[in-house]
Amino acid sequence: MERLTIAVNVPLGFHARPVSRWVSLAQTFQSHITVTFRDKTVDGKSALGLMALAVPGGEELEVCASGPDEQEALAALAGLASRSFSA
Repeated sequence: MERLTIAVNVPLGFHARPVSRWVSLAQTFQSHITVTFRDKTVDGKSALGLMALAVPGGEELEVCASGPDEQEALAALAGLASRSFSA
């Protein structure tokens, strides 16, 4: 299992558009992905779960991936976040 901390550098936070882009990318990987914010952990491939976290801008997420492509998944998701969730 690999872990990574990712900053949410979007002023409006982890809202519908960045979550949609995140889920679209996350679903391309075989690995199981979870996202933790404060004391809540959700499926990193679930838009509803990620929206329920209500992550404001400037906060950090802990992302875990477990599976055959875990390193690639985390690198891709970190890259997406570094581009402020732009395609």
